[in-house]
Amino acid sequence: MRYENIKSGILTFLVLVSILLTWNLWTYQPNYKTMENGSYVKEVTVSEKQEVQKIVRPDQVFYHVKGQHYGTNNTDEIEKISKELSRWAFFDVKRYTSEVRNIKDLTHGSGSTEIIFPGEVPIELYRSVLNIEAKKIPSFNFNRIIINVGNSDKENGIVYFVSTEDQQVYISHVSSANLTEFIRDYYKKAAHYPRYFAYEASEWRTIFLPETETEMTTYKYLPVTLDSEEFKDALFSDPSFVQKSSVPPVEEYTSDSSKMTVNFESNVLRYVNPTVEENYVNSSYDLVKRSIDFVNEHGGWTDPYRYVYKNEFTHSVTFRLYNTEGYPVFNGNGISEISEVWGRDEINKYIRPNIALELPLTTEMKKVTRPSGHDALKFIQNKKNFKPSLLEEMVLGYSLERDTDENKLIVLEPAWFYRYGETWGQITMEDLGGLQHGLE
Repeated sequence: MRYENIKSGILTFLVLVSILLTWNLWTYQPNYKTMENGSYVKEVTVSEKQEVQKIVRPDQVFYHVKGQHYGTNNTDEIEKISKELSRWAFFDVKRYTSEVRNIKDLTHGSGSTEIIFPGEVPIELYRSVLNIEAKKIPSFNFNRIIINVGNSDKENGIVYFVSTEDQQVYISHVSSANLTEFIRDYYKKAAHYPRYFAYEASEWRTIFLPETETEMTTYKYLPVTLDSEEFKDALFSDPSFVQKSSVPPVEEYTSDSSKMTVNFESNVLRYVNPTVEENYVNSSYDLVKRSIDFVNEHGGWTDPYRYVYKNEFTHSVTFRLYNTEGYPVFNGNGISEISEVWGRDEINKYIRPNIALELPLTTEMKKVTRPSGHDALKFIQNKKNFKPSLLEEMVLGYSLERDTDENKLIVLEPAWFYRYGETWGQITMEDLGGLQHGLE
């Protein structure tokens, strides 16, 4: 009898253990710790991400009123106009090139407001800024938005998208109420802005230049050096296998397929991935969108950069630094630009400054006056072998250089700049004072 009791006790114990194990198996939730994966790339953000409208934006607006031309490049003023357009509804977008006899008359004629972008913009990209009602629209590029104020008394207003590079025009419509408000709030106040004159550089290109001298400000900055390690973590697919070497003033980061070079003397960061496939076949929209997304992925907009250039043939895109007032910034060594070259699926080259202009020295600011457009144009025209058709653009802007007195500082100096034969040049005050530094 005792033996039977022992067996029953053991059996009962085993049943209880089985029930307990089954219960634990059903209710157990493992508390896994995050595993470090050697191929995992952590998200790196050097600075803030930016939306399309902050990167792809106009840099000049001209009002053409009864044969007179008024314009501004002021960031705040252009921002107001851009926000106004973003509230409009654009509809019935279609090609209109064959209906236009003279594109110059359309863009610069009396009754037109000309909103100018520094580079050719794919409409598919900019429709994230504008409210275009149609689900599907033609694919095209533009560098001008032309608001025609002559149709304000009709049922619908007209807005043109123009590419002066390709000589293409697309038409769209907006409500007459939108157009009436624009005329009242902007076009009728055009005379408040500086006067410009038109220079006919070629049969299809007109350059507008300020009639009088322009007051600008010279700036000095104490630049902030960006963290090379953050760019290493952001750009290499597997940062843990990247080797670092240093021979001042240059640091090099290398992997099996890529190399990043940081020059602390020229302040240029260059990333190269030569193994990517080169036969890039995507559209201009994909090229520009991908380029913006790439910089956004690591928060590379460390200063106010704007989209200024694309080339589908070379698969390249350029973003230029602008100062807070709305003037473009130039530098011969490339530290005022972010440039990208793309392969099929990956970045091939990425070149940018490794500094940011975060700390302006307010005590070092000073007002200066720069010559009128007449004086700057006269200097260019007097150049040996000057050909007007090769003059593509003339603008006031800033040169970015090291301070000669204090090398740690960066100076932004106002100057005239011109693009001649696809190359940017600068007109210095010494040039305008009579010293000759010519076009090659």
